[in-house]
Amino acid sequence: MGLKLFGTVAALGLAASLLASGASRADEKPIIIGAAIALSGDIAPYDDGPAKGMELAIEAINKNGGLLGRQIKIIYSDTKSDIAYGATAAQDVIDKGADMVVVTCDYDYGGAAATVADSKNLIAFSTCAGDPKFGPSGIGPNAFTMATGSPGQAALMAEWAFQKKGWKTAYVLLDTSIAFDATWAATFQKRWVELAGADNFLGQDTFGGEDTSIASQITRIKALPKQPDLIVICSYPPQGPGAIRQLRAAGLNQPLLGSESWDGDYWLEAVPDLSNMYIVTYGSIFGTDPRPEAQAFFKAFQDKFGVRPVTSHSMTGYGVIQAWTKAVTDAGTLDTDKVRAVLQTFKDVPTLVGPTTYTETVHINMQRDMIVLGIQNGKHGNSEGVFRAQEVPQ
Repeated sequence: MGLKLFGTVAALGLAASLLASGASRADEKPIIIGAAIALSGDIAPYDDGPAKGMELAIEAINKNGGLLGRQIKIIYSDTKSDIAYGATAAQDVIDKGADMVVVTCDYDYGGAAATVADSKNLIAFSTCAGDPKFGPSGIGPNAFTMATGSPGQAALMAEWAFQKKGWKTAYVLLDTSIAFDATWAATFQKRWVELAGADNFLGQDTFGGEDTSIASQITRIKALPKQPDLIVICSYPPQGPGAIRQLRAAGLNQPLLGSESWDGDYWLEAVPDLSNMYIVTYGSIFGTDPRPEAQAFFKAFQDKFGVRPVTSHSMTGYGVIQAWTKAVTDAGTLDTDKVRAVLQTFKDVPTLVGPTTYTETVHINMQRDMIVLGIQNGKHGNSEGVFRAQEVPQ
């Protein structure tokens, strides 16, 4: 299966140097990738797919000669979806010999682990932390993410809603639990105002992730002089579905817009028969992705693991391995300073999640193709098409 997937990815134009360099020798110690991620708890659905995506890529590399003449091995330490436990999990994999550390798909939940790795002068790659602070400004020079940043996602959705759907007025409901959503909300507002005008952004309200009721927020929305054409729900499962359920019960049936955090259908039973919601994400795990490379990846995933991915974030796990192994191959060494220097020269390097660019100061991508999926009648995955943000406010 690994050879089959390698052939598929190579056919997309990805250089073979992404996957192999030299003949592997049995007496060489393996290169160790340490994954300090959530294997249990509420955040596990976001890390499960990327972990398996990494395993797919590593299997392909090992079957095609390894990296720098050595096999790659991945080891895990469970953060238990506990922000405070991230540092312990990172130290655990480092103590076991990790040459690079992979952390959780979120700035808040992965930041502590990345900070530990950075302090040990190891590359720390998040599979899909979307907040721009995941990098030199928020963690350190060795922190990179394979995500398309929250500003790029939010700008894309604002453009899609205004230009493709013709909606004119918007309102944002922000869950204050994580930095990703705050950045997403702020960028959506900026881009919406640019597109539709300040008078057509009708406001923003907040709720805490632990809140069980948003009755007062709903009252304020209903009291607006005019009702919004759409409501942006900047939240994520497991707490976000409760807010959606209350909005719908109160008769607020406007289109709901959301980020990649709403990918997958594992949470949909909490909002029975949900309709008229649209999200942006990396790919469609539901067989509706128009891109052959995404379809091939999801098929390979299903063939190996016997189930489809929980979310399309699995694509970012594969991309992390592509990017890091290319940098190691080009550097000819595992030396962190040299690998980091190569990563920072990336300019539209092809990966499964799209062209990847890094600089000395920016270790996240903002403008990539992403798919917009609709949720109708309790079914998640109707494709609205693939889009890219035209402009991303700073």
